[in-house]
Amino acid sequence: RVHREEWARVVASLARRFGDLDLAEEMAAEAFAVALERWPVDGVPANPGGWITTTANRRAIDRLRRESRRDDKQQEAWMLQDDTPSAPLGAIDDDRLRLVFTCCHPALSMEARVALTLRLVGASN
Repeated sequence: RVHREEWARVVASLARRFGDLDLAEEMAAEAFAVALERWPVDGVPANPGGWITTTANRRAIDRLRRESRRDDKQQEAWMLQDDTPSAPLGAIDDDRLRLVFTCCHPALSMEARVALTLRLVGASN
């Protein structure tokens, strides 16, 4: 009943606050999932819509904070990585791979892709 009555209100509130409908729907869904876990144990709160909205807001803020720090953490992880290259990082001397990608370009029909690949790449073996 709470889901039916509050879903649109919660999503609209989150979408207005964060400007992202996908985030609003995901966080509302997560808040309802938390409610399914906690309410049977703790009881339904006096204001279920407010509880759902508050939980969804907090989760959205947490996600946005995590995402804002993601690039910094990735950079830190790269800095910790061993600098010894395990494989050469230069260009591949063999142009056959480029030819395969050219033959399989999505702009070509499937029949043309197969024909080109067999004619150009298959014939070189």
